Amino acid sequence: MAIAAQPDRTLEELPFSNSFAALGEPFAERRTPAGLPDARLVAWSPAAAELIALRSSEVERPEFVALVSGNAIVRGMEPVASIYGGHQFGVWAGQLGDGRAILLGETAGPWELQIKGAGMTAFSRGADGRAVIRSTVREFLASEAMDALGVPTTRALAMTAGSEPVLRERVERAATVIRLAPSFLRFGSFEIFHYRDRRAEVRRLADYAVERFFPAAAALDGAARYARFFASVVERTAVLMAHWQAVGFAHGVMNTDNFSILGLTLDYGPYGFIEAYDPGFICNHTDSLGRYAFDRQPTIGLWNCYALAQSLSTLIAEDERTAILATYEPAFWDAYATLLVAKLGLADSVDARRLLPDLLELLAARRVDWTRFWRALSHDDARALALTADDETSRAWFARYAALSAADARGDDLRHAAMRAVNPKYVLRNWVAQQAIEACEAGDDTVVRAVYDVLRAPFDEHPEHAAWAQPAPPEYAHLSVSCSS
Repeated sequence: MAIAAQPDRTLEELPFSNSFAALGEPFAERRTPAGLPDARLVAWSPAAAELIALRSSEVERPEFVALVSGNAIVRGMEPVASIYGGHQFGVWAGQLGDGRAILLGETAGPWELQIKGAGMTAFSRGADGRAVIRSTVREFLASEAMDALGVPTTRALAMTAGSEPVLRERVERAATVIRLAPSFLRFGSFEIFHYRDRRAEVRRLADYAVERFFPAAAALDGAARYARFFASVVERTAVLMAHWQAVGFAHGVMNTDNFSILGLTLDYGPYGFIEAYDPGFICNHTDSLGRYAFDRQPTIGLWNCYALAQSLSTLIAEDERTAILATYEPAFWDAYATLLVAKLGLADSVDARRLLPDLLELLAARRVDWTRFWRALSHDDARALALTADDETSRAWFARYAALSAADARGDDLRHAAMRAVNPKYVLRNWVAQQAIEACEAGDDTVVRAVYDVLRAPFDEHPEHAAWAQPAPPEYAHLSVSCSS
């Protein structure tokens, strides 16, 4: 976890460089953002601002709004749009790239700043390069919510909305968000050069990544450094999938161009948090075959690692790649079990892990709300039992659980307090995001800000917003999201 610097810098005092831009062609193209007309600051994240040591009063300046909306850049920035490829829904899609994102530069941390929605680039593939309020609210809120839940993710500094009309399924208004990450390199960054037989570029990009982000690999020579790099990516990916499953998060578009080499949740398009627990939950209504269904996410994570392995085949021998890929499943299952046992409030043990398969089967059979169940269990067993339709099957599982809980020397009060620190009351339910979107589209940004405040402290009670911890009300019961969301 990165340590936030002291927030004492003005925009002009932020030191900027751009090591990725220094790679030059063919990795990126120079591109100046196209600003939003009549931009207003919708919301900003104090937590993200601290990461780059930005003074909080800076958000009140028109220069900050100009930066976030793409109407100005800060001295030292070198804006570029990067090229990459990707497997989309399992099919090689060829050249993709930053079609509506522009990397502005990197500053203290180091953190790269990327603006999304600031106009066309060479990789827009005929599209307008814009983002809309709907998708931008969802990205801003989800990025900061996932971080507060302890899930590795890109971050969101701020978002703006403007007056420019943008045609999607309907006419909407343009918006922008500035995202933060140590790097936005993705699996597809390597794939594009592999499939073009550009071996030198694959090696150069791997060396760049290793030297900047993988010190254990950088200490090695020759093929060993690339093997260690790949092993780290595989492990981080497995752990990320475990985090997604544990919080009930479904990504929706797990294409290789949306997978970070740093194991970060990247590109919040169609996503959803499970409400009634359904292992086959599909959050993206355009995913007609369910390739990215919730219970397939760990498998797709591994599939994507195989795709990356192929792209590194000129650097790592086949037997070494195979051995590294074999570490994925044990790493995933260990991380996932560790997270779930912690949610149960138990010491990690063989007996505690044996509770998990039967619990997941029980929750699926009763379609129990995932987040509400774990939060109820964090208060007392009776609340959780009531959610599972109190019957012989449920009582049998809870009896096994109570036997292990009784062995905890902390006592119930301390154990439940520890559970409430890992089992959130709030996640970003689609219906809550939709309320924020509708208000923002109508010019009222207070709902976005209120949702942000709750999601940054998801383990607190927030009694004034208790409704946001509940399943969707009838008027929002049939929401769906797609790749344009």
